[in-house]
Parts: sequence; structure tokens; C-alpha cells
Amino acid sequence: MKLRQRVLITISGIVFLVIFYVAIYPIPITFEIDRTNSLLNSSSRDASKIDNSKVQWVHMSPLRKRLNKSNYSSDNISPEGERNRKELTKSKKAELLHNGSATQSGPKSNSKSINLSSNHSSENSTLNKDSVVEELIQLLSELNKEKFNFTYSRKHGYNKFVRSHRKRKRRKGFGLPVYRNYGGFHLSSWEKFHKGIQQYALYDPDDRAIDELLYDMANQPIVDVEMKEGGTQLKLIFTFLDEGQALFKPMRHPRDQETLPDHFYFVDFERHNAEIASFHLDRILGFYRVPPTVGRLVNITRDIHRLADNKLAKTIFLSPANNICFHGSCSYYCDTSHAVCGSPDVLEGSFAAFIPPERIAARKTWRNPWKRSYSKHRKAYWEIYDDLCDKIRERPPYNNGRRLLDVMDMHIFDFLTGNMDRHHYETFSDFGNETFPIHMDQGRAFGKSKTDEMSILLPLYQCCLIRYSTLTKLIHFYIGPHKLSDRMKLSLSKDPLNPILTEGHLNALDRRVIKILQTLYECIKVHRTHAEVIVDDYI
Repeated sequence: MKLRQRVLITISGIVFLVIFYVAIYPIPITFEIDRTNSLLNSSSRDASKIDNSKVQWVHMSPLRKRLNKSNYSSDNISPEGERNRKELTKSKKAELLHNGSATQSGPKSNSKSINLSSNHSSENSTLNKDSVVEELIQLLSELNKEKFNFTYSRKHGYNKFVRSHRKRKRRKGFGLPVYRNYGGFHLSSWEKFHKGIQQYALYDPDDRAIDELLYDMANQPIVDVEMKEGGTQLKLIFTFLDEGQALFKPMRHPRDQETLPDHFYFVDFERHNAEIASFHLDRILGFYRVPPTVGRLVNITRDIHRLADNKLAKTIFLSPANNICFHGSCSYYCDTSHAVCGSPDVLEGSFAAFIPPERIAARKTWRNPWKRSYSKHRKAYWEIYDDLCDKIRERPPYNNGRRLLDVMDMHIFDFLTGNMDRHHYETFSDFGNETFPIHMDQGRAFGKSKTDEMSILLPLYQCCLIRYSTLTKLIHFYIGPHKLSDRMKLSLSKDPLNPILTEGHLNALDRRVIKILQTLYECIKVHRTHAEVIVDDYI
């Protein structure tokens, strides 16, 4: 009798262990292929096919803890919740460019209201040469024929031009200390991305792991989903089969729907295609400061509802048009009237790769000196007075090193994308002050294709400072043979959700390149020397 009891207990223990092991071990997920294909056929785009047999499961420890969900930590200090500063009594508009006027943005705004000295017949026409920019190029060539020799730009393509810039760099940065001894033969693409972060760039443009990461985010099976804490709008955190994670922003607007004229920038919806386009623009400009981002179609039923916790699942409902919708929970735009809906349950979205968690790669959050007031009635100091840059130059870390030049790059980047929402930026603490700012959260970019928000360029005009490599790249896009819009169209064609930008937004990039160069020409005229305006720090 005792022997029989022991046998039964042993068998029961083995069965329990098998059930426990099967329950916790990540097993392949069998999708409803026929149902999914029928949904995708009704959609305007084809989803990427998933081949589970090619998924690499074997990499570092499978018991690795979940990544910290504070990737976009600037959301935790959302400007909408901050108390507005005291109203400034003195009012005057900051003078901008040689005509001293900013572009109007209102219900009657159109392409004719844009202040340009060159002739632009329409948004779809080819941009003509600008007389002011031509004078700038001629002036720089006369001042230093060796340094400003743009004959090379006219003869060679942009890729070769960028490589020549990279070869002249004299600095070699180091990686994050936590990854110095981190290695193995079966690293996943997101682990390679984290290991490849360097002092002067978020990734190496020649690193094949970046393209692998983009492919994995667009094709890896999703095994978990949860809402991102904080922020004014809905964001989801997706976990993939290889334990990588990405921040998901859903599609809310069609490509051709732009920001309403009467809407402030801080109440505009975030755009998933803006996140994708900003990553490609950052890579084209050679900044490498935006986390890798890719577009993907998700199935709300399979990828969200099936994996959602109770809090998120309760917000999923069927709309009167028989589309599956959800709104999640956030501080502002998470209710039934602001729900995200599929077609009928297929939804576009952007997937931005998570950078290393703060517990192993600490980051410091910096307030942008040219942050806006986020008020309907008040303006920030720099929007009224022109002397902010003189004060900023005396404060660390802007009084020495690369940081002020990086902020100029950041505002040039934001001007090209039309992003007015750059209230904070972050840096990796391990690299100190001699490192790059991470450009995260571009959701409110590419909202207006016919309006150039000149106030984004005010820091450049007030400081009259630009990095040599940034200037030469912009001049290259002006000279050609390929415009910035051509490079963007080629790069964006590789994304699964292509087309990402409308022709209006692509043409706006070329127009804004001209306006940046016009501003620099005014700066050089004021300072009467290019050495005070154009700084070559070999970055």
C-alpha cells in the first residue's frame, strides 16, 4: 500500500512539473491564418508574413527580466501638467530672417503665405534656386575655398558625401560600460543594438543589427501587450517572442489629414507615420539619435485583445461601423470619443525600439532651453526676447563642449519635421556631457505641410551657430543632384507601411532646407565672419 502511494505521488509530481513547465515556457503561437488573411486582403496594405520556423529563440538567459518601461521618460514630466510661469509684461515679436516676419498659421494659411525669396509655383513643382542661398554658397567659397568646396557635392552622390564626412572624424567614443563584457553567439537584434550604443551616436550606420532590428519589430510574433504609463495619449508596449520590446503608437489620422488650423501644437494628435519618417530623416542627416522605428500592421483581436490585461480589455468595444476600437487609459485623450479603431480589426502603427532600461544605463533628463510655454495666453521668454542665447552660453553644459551645437542640430531637425513639442531631451549619464541628445517622441511632427513654423528656428537665429557638418549636408541637399525629398522617398520606400509621407510633406522638406540656409546667411551678414557662425568640431 505504501509503495502504491509513493508511485501515485511521484506520477502526480511529474505531471504537475510538466504542466508548470509548459505554462511558463514561451511556445510558438499558432495564428488563425485564414481569418487573418481575409482581414488583411480587405485592408489597403499587406501585412508582413511571419515565419516562426526562422525565429531564433536561443540567446542569452531566457529568464532575463522584462525591460524597464521608462523608455520615453519625458512623458512623465508632461508639459501640459506643469504650472505656467508668470505672464511676461513686455511684448514684442522676435525678429526672424531678413524680412523680420514669421509664417502665419491660421484658417487661411496656404503656400502663398510662406516667406521665401525664391519662386515656388506650387507644392508639386520643382523648387527653383534661391538667390540668397546662392549668395551664401558663393560667399563661403570665397572665404575658404578648401573648406567650402562644393564641387565635390555636385559630382558625387549623398552616400559618398556622408562617408567622406565620417572619415574625417577624429573622435572615437566608447560604449555603455554595462555592455563591455556582454556578449555571446546568439544575441538577438535588440541586444546587438543596445551593445552598439556609443558615446557619439545611438548606433553605427553600418551596423547590420539595425536593419535586423527593424525586420524583427515588423515580423516577430507578439507575446505580450500593456499600456505605457504616463503621457497624454495612448501608447502600448509590445513584447516580442525574442523578449525585445517596442513602443507602439497607433494610427489616428489618414496621411493627408493635417493639423487643424485652430489647434495648438500641444492638443494635436500624435501621428504614427511621423515617428517612422523622423527616424529615416535622422539617419539621412547622419545624426543617428532617433531610436530605430518601423511601421507594422497589427490585428486588434489577436495581438491586443487576446493579450490585454483587464484594464485595457475593458476599453475594447465594437463601434457602430462594426470596427473593433479601444481607447486605453491616459491623462487626456483616452475615452470613447478619442478611441483608436481598426478596419475592421487591422490597425497601422509605429514600433520604436526600446533603449536600455535606466537601471542598467541611467539617463539624465534636460529641459530644453527653448521650451515653449504650453499656454494659450502666455509666451515663453525666448519667444519675446532675443537675448536668451547670451544667457545660455554662460551656463553649463552649454558654456563648453558640444551641447549647444547639438541643441542647434535638434532645432534644425525639428524645423524640418515641423515638431514644436520638444520640451525635454535625454542623455546617457555614463557618457557625461560630451555625448549626444537622444531624440525621442516625434509624434507631433509632420502636421502641416504648407506652413513652416519659423519659431522653431529662433534658437538658430538667436545664437547664430551651426555645426560645419550639418551646414555642408544642407548645402548638399540644396545643390543636388538629389534633394532631401528624394532621399527621404527612397529611404521610406523600404518601410512596410510605405507610403509614409504625402508629396506635400516631402516638398516641404526641400523648402525648409532653403529657409535654414537663408537664416544662416543673415547670421553671417550680422557677424561679418563665418568663423563665429560655423563651428567645426569634427562631429
